[in-house]
Amino acid sequence: MSKKIILLAVSVLCCTVSFGQSRSFNLGKWTELQKAILQELNRSYVDTLPVDRIERVGIDAMLEALDPYTVYIPEEENEDLELMLRRTYGGVGAVIYKPEIDGYVTINEPYQNSPAHKAGLVCGDEVMEIDGVSVIGLTTQECSDRMKGTPGTKLVLKVKKLRTGQVQDVNIVRERIHIPDLEYAGMLNDTTGYIYQSGFTQGIAQEVKEAVNNLKKQGMKQLVYDLRGNGGGILQEAVQIVGLFVPKGSLVVSAKGRLESEQQEYYTNSAPIDTQIPIIVMVDGGSASASEIVSGALQDYDRATIIGTRTYGKGLVQSIRPLPYNGQMKVTTAKYYTPSGRCVQAIDYSHRREDGSVGAIPDSLTNEFRTAGGRIVRDGGGITPDVEIPSDPYSRITVSLSYSGILEQYAVEFVKKHESIPAVKDFKLSDADYEDFIEYAKGREFDYRSSAKTYFDQMIRQLESDGLKDSMQEELDALNKAIDLDKETYLRLKKDEIVPLIEEEIVVRYYFQPAGIELRTRYDNQLHKALEAPRISLGA
Repeated sequence: MSKKIILLAVSVLCCTVSFGQSRSFNLGKWTELQKAILQELNRSYVDTLPVDRIERVGIDAMLEALDPYTVYIPEEENEDLELMLRRTYGGVGAVIYKPEIDGYVTINEPYQNSPAHKAGLVCGDEVMEIDGVSVIGLTTQECSDRMKGTPGTKLVLKVKKLRTGQVQDVNIVRERIHIPDLEYAGMLNDTTGYIYQSGFTQGIAQEVKEAVNNLKKQGMKQLVYDLRGNGGGILQEAVQIVGLFVPKGSLVVSAKGRLESEQQEYYTNSAPIDTQIPIIVMVDGGSASASEIVSGALQDYDRATIIGTRTYGKGLVQSIRPLPYNGQMKVTTAKYYTPSGRCVQAIDYSHRREDGSVGAIPDSLTNEFRTAGGRIVRDGGGITPDVEIPSDPYSRITVSLSYSGILEQYAVEFVKKHESIPAVKDFKLSDADYEDFIEYAKGREFDYRSSAKTYFDQMIRQLESDGLKDSMQEELDALNKAIDLDKETYLRLKKDEIVPLIEEEIVVRYYFQPAGIELRTRYDNQLHKALEAPRISLGA
């Protein structure tokens, strides 16, 4: 028996050495080939070789072949990384847009307490010059880049004021602008607190802790913690947030990678603030990564009722690695597992089809796990809610109005005509205001076709390709007449779903971003149904 064990150990060692040598050989082979190809191109290619461009394309393509999250970040894009990790940048703190290339920059929305806000800029003000340079001919992005800069530096804007029409110079000192992850915290009713969180950047756990304590002082007896659309962020922040609601020393997530340094378990390390208050965690297909760590851990401990639709399924951990020339690489180094042992990763990037595409892990190949109370949960496809409640879908015209910017641009026009509006809880768009919106939208270019009309147009093209259109022309004309609504008719038909979005855009211009979230809760049917849904008992 001992001889067999020795032979087996030697065999494993030989295989390991051989595998390691093979990896090193392949890496050396391809590095040498790439160098040789570049040298030959540099020597003999017919035109000047754009080395920087083709190398960047090559690096991006190489990393893209692994997964969407492993990316190269050159020095000039470090500020974008800073914005992604901490949601901060140096600037004046305002959303701008430029309706025409030969026009002025419109202040769309100054952030609350930002340099722009402190300098008295309001929605509808027009920027004519930035540090003495006319904005005529500049794009929105070029204007934005000129307004950004190192915190503490000065900026002079020539501004045409909305209310008075006066042109004046506005002196602003740039600051470090932080876009908050915790976008709203308030009471839905006398006993229900509500927190909407859009990311997991540095410091968010402390913000959530403070928000929960403040809501408890207002009488909160149950909490709705909304992570819908939250794409995640810093793992450690997720661990700390779970630690607010479960006992100290609880396992939150395990990370398992190839390197020993990537084998880690993360436990809560501070006393919780409340282990008893009922919690609803709302999730959807946009909830990913750190959102799934939080919702998965609270589900595994039967500490919260997860409500909504299945989450995205990102069970991969990224780390930042330094590179030469002040570059960095965000690289996938591990997979993470919830306390019950689940990996929520939905896409298998390690096994690609012949065409390079990847597929989701089928439900038939997922595995069962158990929560602390013995309930069955599964891996391999995100977090499945305890109570599934789909959101109300938007029609195609409403989505088109939003993506084309018409809703927010109309909000600016509304502000120009109305110096003030009632408080958020009392504000409603009047019928006359909606008629005004219809007239505004009729004059704008956007795709207002219904889904049925888009499918009909696709069918017409296919019939033409097949040579069948002429023989069916009479029937097609009748069907087209029935489904081809004009712009005004369709806008009136979808009034009930368009009005809340207009109201949200408007209140933000008067009362800043939290007001928009507050108004959104008024119309959020998924949220209202969640409040009436059955709950998971604590420790079930």
